[in-house]
Amino acid sequence: MSESTVSKKIKKLPPEAKQQAQDFVDFLYERYVKDGTKKSGKKSILESSFFGMWKDREDMQDSTAWVRKVRKSQWSNP
Repeated sequence: MSESTVSKKIKKLPPEAKQQAQDFVDFLYERYVKDGTKKSGKKSILESSFFGMWKDREDMQDSTAWVRKVRKSQWSNP
C-alpha cells in the first residue's frame, strides 16, 4: 500500500480514529526507527524491574560467598 493511499484513508477517519492511527505510528517509529536500527523488542537487563532488587541486602554484598554458603548448607550430608 502506498503512502498516499494510507494518507487518504487516514484523512477519512473520525478524529478519535485519527488519533489512534497517530499513536500507533508513533509506537512503530519508537520501536523500529528512532535509533536507526530495528529492535527485537527485548529490553536490556538493566531495564528489568528486578535489576538491583538485592542491592541493599547485607548478605548479598559478596554473591560468590553467599552462593557457597547456600550450597554448603543445602548439599552437605547430615
